[in-house]
Amino acid sequence: MSGQPGAEHARGRAAAAIDHGAIERNCVRLREALTGGAELCAVIKADGYGHGALGSARAALRGGADMLAVAAATEAAELRAALPEACLLTMGALTPDELGIALDSGSEVGVWREGFLRLVEELAAARRRPVPVHVKHDSGMGRLGTTDPYEVMALVRAAVASPHLEAAGLWTHFATADEPDPEYLGVQLDRFSRLAETVKAEFPGIKAHAANSAATLREPRAHFDMVRCGVAIYGLDPFGEDAAAQGLEPALELRSYVADVKRFGAGESAGYGRTWRAPGDTFVGVLPIGYGDGVRRGLSNNAEVLVGGRRRPLVGTVSMDNVTVDLGPRTDVRPGDPAVLIGAQGDARVTAEEWAGRLGTINYEVTCGISPRVRRVPA
Repeated sequence: MSGQPGAEHARGRAAAAIDHGAIERNCVRLREALTGGAELCAVIKADGYGHGALGSARAALRGGADMLAVAAATEAAELRAALPEACLLTMGALTPDELGIALDSGSEVGVWREGFLRLVEELAAARRRPVPVHVKHDSGMGRLGTTDPYEVMALVRAAVASPHLEAAGLWTHFATADEPDPEYLGVQLDRFSRLAETVKAEFPGIKAHAANSAATLREPRAHFDMVRCGVAIYGLDPFGEDAAAQGLEPALELRSYVADVKRFGAGESAGYGRTWRAPGDTFVGVLPIGYGDGVRRGLSNNAEVLVGGRRRPLVGTVSMDNVTVDLGPRTDVRPGDPAVLIGAQGDARVTAEEWAGRLGTINYEVTCGISPRVRRVPA
């Protein structure tokens, strides 16, 4: 078949179209759900969960986010260069060099051990400005943070006593807030609530924060002074089901185009390993996007792509740079026609949650896995 390349071809082989207005509206929706005057911290780590850090951060601030959180020092530096007035929190583990980068970016930092707190104090003294620190309590996540409430209190008191530190926050992270059984969430919440009450009785100005997106949406008791929402601000359902049911708008569409349309006879195969063979005469479309772009190989013969406003089976093994779709025995699809792998086309929709279900993973991993060679463009 012959055809002229369409607009998608002119824009390139693959693009992630980001609706920054959706991110802004999601933040407004989340803020409206908060209780007791809690603030919203928008989590912008991992390049904004694959959505692009700077555009996502600006949209979150327009939507009312009070703070931006990242995991790595370089992420803090990127945001600070573009957003000189934003309040930043670097949550992850940091080497001494990385800590220096975070502090030079004017970021607040998480602490959980006395040795690390003293290192922050030393670097803060050298920079001649106090650094706000957030003391982490491991209430049951089993990662960073101390489980001992007495050690937490000692760290908080040390931060308060130091002329080079400010005791800005007390925080924890929930392990099962996105799971149906609320029992363990309740256990963690009770542990942290008791500790937060003790800390704030002695130091009322400290900000307690615990809730991720799932806890924010399901448990008002977890809101404390601030919530840290990541996946929800991008319009992804933290429960892995339906974002619309949570009042959220997906902000990302993964787009490509039909590079070629080929006629297949019965038994002819597409892709490595001949994992799919045409059951009868059909047409196959070739899209120039693959696992090098984030279309996981586990979607081989296990997904659908939108072409011409309809779902088309992804057939054959996903290659690094190409996938193939079955267009059926009769088709009006032509080379250059647009294709959508995540997002909407006409009345049809494929969601990140659908991909996650097919892959046995979570929607976070789907969008974070879209590679840097996929251009992020405004929707």
